[in-house]
Amino acid sequence: MAQTLEQRRRNAKFVKDQEARRGKSEEQIKKRTKEAAKSPISMFWLVILGFVIFGGLVFEALSRFFGL
Repeated sequence: MAQTLEQRRRNAKFVKDQEARRGKSEEQIKKRTKEAAKSPISMFWLVILGFVIFGGLVFEALSRFFGL
């Protein structure tokens, strides 16, 4: 079965990570992984959430101000 694009991308990332680990001790590897902590939510969803919350507040303030 042929690899999909996603599988090829993940395999390339795995190979790159394994080559970076080669010749290093466990302490150095653990130290490196702690520094690379990622946010559990993407920036896209944070912007959407902010728009929904603050956009709703702005529209509500405008409607109360102008009495629509």
